[in-house]
Amino acid sequence: MPAASAVPLSWASWLADEKAQRVTQSLWREKQPLDSAQSTRVLLQDQWLHNFCSNDYLGLANDDELKTYAQQALAQHGVGAGSATLVCGHHREHQALQEELADWLGVESVLLFGSGYMANMGVLTALLGKGDAVFQDRLNHASLLDGGLASGARQQRYIHNDCADLARRLVANTARRTLIASDGVFSMDGDIAPVAQLQRLAAQHDALLLLDEAHAFGVIGDAGRGSVSVAGLDSDAVALRIGTLGKAFGGYGAFVAGPKDLIDMIQQLARPAIYTTALPPAWAATMRKSLQLVQGDDWRRQRLTELIKMLRQGLQQQGWSLLPSSTPIQPVLVGSAQRALDLAHALRQRGFLVSAIRPPTVPLGTARLRITLSAGHDPQAVSELLAAMAGMAKHFNHE
Repeated sequence: MPAASAVPLSWASWLADEKAQRVTQSLWREKQPLDSAQSTRVLLQDQWLHNFCSNDYLGLANDDELKTYAQQALAQHGVGAGSATLVCGHHREHQALQEELADWLGVESVLLFGSGYMANMGVLTALLGKGDAVFQDRLNHASLLDGGLASGARQQRYIHNDCADLARRLVANTARRTLIASDGVFSMDGDIAPVAQLQRLAAQHDALLLLDEAHAFGVIGDAGRGSVSVAGLDSDAVALRIGTLGKAFGGYGAFVAGPKDLIDMIQQLARPAIYTTALPPAWAATMRKSLQLVQGDDWRRQRLTELIKMLRQGLQQQGWSLLPSSTPIQPVLVGSAQRALDLAHALRQRGFLVSAIRPPTVPLGTARLRITLSAGHDPQAVSELLAAMAGMAKHFNHE
């Protein structure tokens, strides 16, 4: 006889209703475990697929040189930090990584976090509270929005990349302290924030500017230094920048970069930086090596630029609806969630792994395929993807 469920009936009823609703709306999500290393080709359910949905923009997640270095670091430093940073978990490899990231970005200081989500939550809840205000781009990443909500500050969301709308809101602002938050490169649209205009507005209104550079660092700007570099600003022009080690760096972890006084205070106040075990020292050592590759391997960014141009030209000629993105994130707008799922399924049958992005990740009616490119891709793989898309364009573009 099966054991009685520990889930109360009222909760069980809610679970069933919630799942049924999401399934009906084509919004139910399921994990798909890979049977291979992360790369431009992956093994999924006994099928090898061209992978066009990873954020491994520079192709470092399965890089042979980086894997060898990680093995050596693991043998030397062990598998875990053993404690939180402020207890005894802070290692000389963590310190060295922070200093080298700061040197790369031309800032005074860097603080490591376990993930980008933890970094955004930690920074915003550390710096903001009741009586303060945070102004967020409507398309900011969920971690920025959640951090703003959790801080207790008054949160306003301005029209995407619309500095005139932001300026009007700032004029009416009477908060004690003000912070403006924006993605540097927007994760689902792939466009770049108007950083120079945001910086001017921040200066005019005595506001702190924070940029989430998760999809920018390593990918755009001089030596991959991100959207501040693309905007032609001084390296210290933007107060705070959040970076991740889980995308272009090919690994895991995150950091916040900025003036020493601010970073020191975030270390004192950011709960996700205080009450969690530090990254493994071997991992910090590996990410130091990854930083060297990110800085020095300009050929990776050059290849990305060529592949982006090739993909966009091909998709536009086929009549697909694209967004104005010059980054490796190339969304193909299709409208409904079910249509996005159908396209993703059709591509998988043809040997391609591409994500169907649906609400609430994107606004209702803007479901899309999110095609992402990597320096690990070759032109032949992109040509094959374009051929597969061409085979579906007539049907899907004339429904």
